[in-house]
Amino acid sequence: MNSRRWWKWLAAAGAVGALGTGCGNQTPQPQPVQNRVALTAFSGANACKDLETYLEDTAVLQMRTQLEASRDEVPSWGWWGGGFFGRGGPEAFAGAADNRASAAPPQSAPTNYTTTNNQVAGVDEADFVKNDGTRIFALSGQTLYAARSWPAADLAVRGTLKIEGYPREMFLEGTDRAVVFSTIYTWYPLSNAAGDRCDSFECGYQSSNTVKITVVDVSDLSNLRVTHEYRLPGHYNSARKVGSSVRMVISDDFNFPASVRWWPEVEGVNLWDPINKGRKTDEFNKLIAANEKAIRAQTLAEWVPAGKITIGGQTSVVPHECTSFQKVNAPTRLGTVSVATLNLANPTRIDRSTIIAEPGEIYASQQNLYIATRHWWWWPAPGQRDTTYLHKFDISSPDAALYVASGTVDGHIVDQFSMDENSKGFFRVATTTQFRVPDTRNPNNWWGTFETVSHVNVLAESNGSLDVVGQSEDLAKGERITSARFIEDKGFVVTFRQVDPLFTFDLSDPTKPTKLAELKVPGFSTYLHPMDANHLLTIGTYVPEPVNGVQPDWRQRALQLAIFDVTDMKNPRQSHTQLVGTSSGYSEAQHEHKAFNYFPAKKLLAIPFIDWNYNATGSSYWTYFVSDLRVFSVDATTGFTPRGAISMRDMYQVQSYYNWTYYWTPQVRRSVMADDFVYAISDSGIRAANVNNLSMPLATARFERLDLQR
Repeated sequence: MNSRRWWKWLAAAGAVGALGTGCGNQTPQPQPVQNRVALTAFSGANACKDLETYLEDTAVLQMRTQLEASRDEVPSWGWWGGGFFGRGGPEAFAGAADNRASAAPPQSAPTNYTTTNNQVAGVDEADFVKNDGTRIFALSGQTLYAARSWPAADLAVRGTLKIEGYPREMFLEGTDRAVVFSTIYTWYPLSNAAGDRCDSFECGYQSSNTVKITVVDVSDLSNLRVTHEYRLPGHYNSARKVGSSVRMVISDDFNFPASVRWWPEVEGVNLWDPINKGRKTDEFNKLIAANEKAIRAQTLAEWVPAGKITIGGQTSVVPHECTSFQKVNAPTRLGTVSVATLNLANPTRIDRSTIIAEPGEIYASQQNLYIATRHWWWWPAPGQRDTTYLHKFDISSPDAALYVASGTVDGHIVDQFSMDENSKGFFRVATTTQFRVPDTRNPNNWWGTFETVSHVNVLAESNGSLDVVGQSEDLAKGERITSARFIEDKGFVVTFRQVDPLFTFDLSDPTKPTKLAELKVPGFSTYLHPMDANHLLTIGTYVPEPVNGVQPDWRQRALQLAIFDVTDMKNPRQSHTQLVGTSSGYSEAQHEHKAFNYFPAKKLLAIPFIDWNYNATGSSYWTYFVSDLRVFSVDATTGFTPRGAISMRDMYQVQSYYNWTYYWTPQVRRSVMADDFVYAISDSGIRAANVNNLSMPLATARFERLDLQR
């Protein structure tokens, strides 16, 4: 099939695929992008009835398009899920390191120390490690470990608490409480006799479907006590905390009936044999009809399971109120994204506001929380491009998140740092738009080719809508955004294909986000950190440029730290670089900002690092494997000075590496710095050392390895 004929056939596939279905309802053509997107709550006396009808209609559409694509052999991969990839002042810089200082600190506490590397000052982000200068709390396996960390030489685990499920992240609230989020594997009553559950488009596997929230009294490290427990249906995505108010973003797949199947079960018949084409069509149509009957027979309580709350040993059921659900006036795949609010000042209830859509990236300021969702194309067709819908919630009330407005931007968002709200309320979003076009050079390439372009968009709230009031010029056609950062009136975007262009932007006029400069350097940055008002500290990958069109040896790649001088936004320059390790080297900090630990008070940077040393000698695996915490002095004038590393090899070497699991990874992953001391943290324990002698640890607190029990 040549390219021209394929595009014509593809455009008609939606209508053709709907003919002759068992229920006689033709699947509609994909809806266009909704430029005036909004959420509508289910309300009034018929809220529950309307909600159930909407869920069933959407489930039927999703089921039919999936089966019709299989029945009619529509090449729909790559477009499912709504996208091409499946998914000022000094305070502006304080949030990244969140340093604490006291004018006259007591001897019992450090003068300065680092906490979680948060994107926004005053908005704490959940992580599996939290500390307050004198105590470090860490989740490992199924256990919460509480360690006394100051003085550093007295580092020791003082208490532990078993947490139900698979603990993910947590918060500290003052000196008295910790809030732990864990995932529990629970069967809902939708499973059949064999224990199989249909989850989204797949059946017969067990998935995490309950979020457990555990509030712990940590005032006495030797006696950690559970005070409140909550169980909510869904999957834990992320959480933010402003003051005493915790905002959890929880998503969930709707529970299709256990009888729903995604392929006809016809014994002894090869439905793909052309001779059985008519039989295949009939069997798919019968299955579609049977599935729709099962979907419409399911009750609302089965579609939307209730939650539970336990206080003082007494458990009560918390139903998901119909009026808390909101639908999008644009195509989205079936699922829910809930903003669940828990006010630790009164932790007796949880408020939920739920969007019927699949989750995307999340951003929060102290006043507002934004959730991104993707447009859903259920049939591929020419001219389609990935699109993101943005939903804004007011979180100024400590007890609830209130929907405010929605907006639309072309493209997809790479991570939370591609979004930012400035002090004037303007919302900036950096997106890469990818779209498919016919391959004019190769007519036999029925799939076509992809084109990309990036933009910086500025949105403003107006009468319940987030409107794009400004957009930059096209950026780096053929490349994609790898990182971004916005700091009041300054914007920074990095794209990559062969080299790393750093774009600088003037955002002082929200209607005219203006590109000021483009600096090209080898490699690319994956995280940009504001070092001070005039410098960016970055981590990424060094990729040498091709020579005479010839790609260099991949072994020349390496993890790279860099400093960009942006004093003159029209003439930025990469002033210093530091390569770390070999081409096999990797740091979690390259893709997880919470692992990136910059300590401005001491001008120190700590990153976890793993590598494979091919030049080592010996027969043991451990001879070649490297995992430690690398520490560097960082100065805008002199650049990087390696200070050494804290090794924890002995702590995981005693555990056979064959026994590593997805939830127990003993390599170094996080760090804390306090005055002149550095703490390396992994699932195997915590180790402290003086920054002037990192190779000689002062103290080690070991964790016991516990296997996860479902």
